[in-house]
Amino acid sequence: MQADTPLLSCSRIGKRYGGVQALRGVSWELHAGEVHALCGENGAGKSTLARICCGIAAPDEGELHYAGRPVSWPGPAHARRAGIGIILQELDLFAGLSVAENIALGNPRLETGRGVAFAALHQAVIPLLGEVGLAVDPATPLGRLSVAQWQLVAIARVLGLEARVIFMDEPTSALTEDAVERLFAVIARLRSRGVAIVYVSHKMAEIFRISDRVSVMRDGAMIGTSRCRDTTIDTVIQQMVGRSVTARRAVSPPASGRPVLHVRDLSTRKLRGVSFTLAAGEILGVAGLVASGRSELGRALFGLVPITGGGLTLHDRPYQPKRVRDAVTRGLVLVPEDRRQGLVLRMGVRQNTTLACLDGYSRLSWIDQARETAAATQILARCRVKCDDDELPVNSLSGGNQQKVLIGKWLLAGPRVCFFDDPTRGIDIGAKDDLYDMSAGLAAEGVAVIWVSSELPELLANAHRILVLHEGRVAGILDAADATQERVMQLATGQAN
Repeated sequence: MQADTPLLSCSRIGKRYGGVQALRGVSWELHAGEVHALCGENGAGKSTLARICCGIAAPDEGELHYAGRPVSWPGPAHARRAGIGIILQELDLFAGLSVAENIALGNPRLETGRGVAFAALHQAVIPLLGEVGLAVDPATPLGRLSVAQWQLVAIARVLGLEARVIFMDEPTSALTEDAVERLFAVIARLRSRGVAIVYVSHKMAEIFRISDRVSVMRDGAMIGTSRCRDTTIDTVIQQMVGRSVTARRAVSPPASGRPVLHVRDLSTRKLRGVSFTLAAGEILGVAGLVASGRSELGRALFGLVPITGGGLTLHDRPYQPKRVRDAVTRGLVLVPEDRRQGLVLRMGVRQNTTLACLDGYSRLSWIDQARETAAATQILARCRVKCDDDELPVNSLSGGNQQKVLIGKWLLAGPRVCFFDDPTRGIDIGAKDDLYDMSAGLAAEGVAVIWVSSELPELLANAHRILVLHEGRVAGILDAADATQERVMQLATGQAN
């Protein structure tokens, strides 16, 4: 292969799923030793292109070339053996297997035939876990880890392939600032070895920091490719969405709202003495590093994990949730950080939307489909869900639209307190803007919102106050208007004076 020959290239690639044209004549090139960003709104075709390059899907038309030769992957295992790996946005890991077993799956270097020498396997994966900064026992069942830790395991698995090309589909979507920095250091080392990285992300600052080139897709077509030094974030965003997106400003402090939730010395297996008060119409941001207790807080309030100490008051009455129904009945809902935990992916969009409150549309065990459809149509429009047919399975929608369906499902229940756990994880700029507007609209109606995010600029621009967790404790509560990213990170890392 000549020096100027692309390591991987696509020519006029087309792909259709049913009546949806996912890719339209896409041509694209990737060179060895470059970090190449792939941008576009959800549904633009980025993930489909990545899956075709990695053998997970086959193109309907067009050609794929790798290392100077035409290729047609029979499956992902053949692409992996050739040196192409991928970190999927919807992580293909197994909760019932150990960390080491998940890393070994599909890796010819670590698979040892029928028998497994676990001691040797654990020793082999320890350096990979160290490289991504995950300090866990390789024998730990994956199901005990957080979503952010799952993400690090997925990254470690691809590093173990020693691949020549690595596709990273939203690799930082669940990571906090410290883990992101470690990943960027890993990417720099890989690039110096001549590995080509395809970085699929909606985070513009990250893209322009680490990428050499950026390609923009829209509606299944390749809009264009530019060197990052020759373009701007605003230009890329306009290419992605076909319009300009105005930067958000910090929200105004709410009018003095009535306190609706009091949390006093809340303790669980991971939380220790957490206390705060939430007012009606307030957006309380929650920041913290991986395993700081951000998700645990939502799960405790929603009745998913046992509370071992402290007291809660909701709407001036004692609140001790033993199960999810207790929370929903009292008007508190949780949108989990992994939307697969809140949706039935193969069920229709309408059925998912009304799943949490079917009692309101049924009589004598029969569902009034006319009332159900009318309610679902109204809430889907309010959440700006792009869907031509609400009978389609929800997993046929883009990630951003799936997230809106999940939020709509809980808004239909008429909540007074909403806990959003990293709701913009892995969704595009336009969908993020819709969720920000939705959150502000809820606050204006007097709904109290708790908003967990791994993106500090998002919290600074959309929250009224920011609660910072460090190792299960409250490290501080800041007014968002006066807070800075540096101050939040000092608290989150335990370095505050």
